[in-house]
Amino acid sequence: MKFPQPIPLRDIALQTNSEIIGDAAGSVTGLNEIHNVSEGDITFVDHPKYYSLALSSAATFIFINQKIDPPAGKTLLYNVDPFIAYNALATVLQPTLFSRSSVAASARIGTGTMVHPNAYIGENVVIGKNCIIYPNVTIYPYTVLGDNVIIHGNSTIGGDAFYYKGRGTHYDKMHTAGRVLIHDDVEIGSGCTIDAGVSADTVIGRGTKLDSQVHIGHDSTIGEHCIICAQVGIAGNVRVGNFVTLYGKSALSKNISVGDRAILLGSSASAKSLEGGKTYLGTPADEIHRAARQFAIVKMLPDLWDKLKKL
Repeated sequence: MKFPQPIPLRDIALQTNSEIIGDAAGSVTGLNEIHNVSEGDITFVDHPKYYSLALSSAATFIFINQKIDPPAGKTLLYNVDPFIAYNALATVLQPTLFSRSSVAASARIGTGTMVHPNAYIGENVVIGKNCIIYPNVTIYPYTVLGDNVIIHGNSTIGGDAFYYKGRGTHYDKMHTAGRVLIHDDVEIGSGCTIDAGVSADTVIGRGTKLDSQVHIGHDSTIGEHCIICAQVGIAGNVRVGNFVTLYGKSALSKNISVGDRAILLGSSASAKSLEGGKTYLGTPADEIHRAARQFAIVKMLPDLWDKLKKL
């Protein structure tokens, strides 16, 4: 998330009880987790495994639980628990909002948009023109919808990111400070769930169509004019290109990308990035001709085994 106006680093250090290591004169312009940072952002790292990733990232300011010399162009904020410091800052910058009415007073709804009974539209939601929001749809605070968007019954848009830190005996919840951004001409089927970003946006591109019971995880970006069939599951921080087709019950693991015009056939799954312009099959997903050959060989194995036993 980007701030409406820069915040002096000294104010953040004071608020989070952190020690500044490096140039204390700067101002922070945004807050993001490590996968989405840009210059001026503050992020956090609390495990040596990820120190190099954070310190070499685009982030200018970093909460860290070790006193080290900052790299050039970086300022560190030492804190014994960077997760708590980051979470506290996120909670202040984008607090959890509550509305006592089914359509919040701060929601902005465009002309020609129809909101059916029993739909909930939260605080600071923006909905464009000529949209249709069917019964029992839940749209969490801060969500933004473009024009001509259709959301069918029982879908939930903007639920909390599924992000927890294990503490050995329990899990601490990461405060969700991101949004869902849905562009023009998107249609979302019944019973879909789209999680807000941890601190950035979960994005659905223009003209994309979701069937029923699709889940899209936090910070993921779906391109334009994609077709996503029923029961597809997309994990957090996935990048899907334009004109991609994901057939029913297919799945994408976290932190991967799918190129433009790729096709993932039904019940296939991938934990690795997929090139565009190809069709994929299986688990783990492979290019269709290679996957089909593998399946054919596997089907032949019982007969081959019987022949071997007779030798």
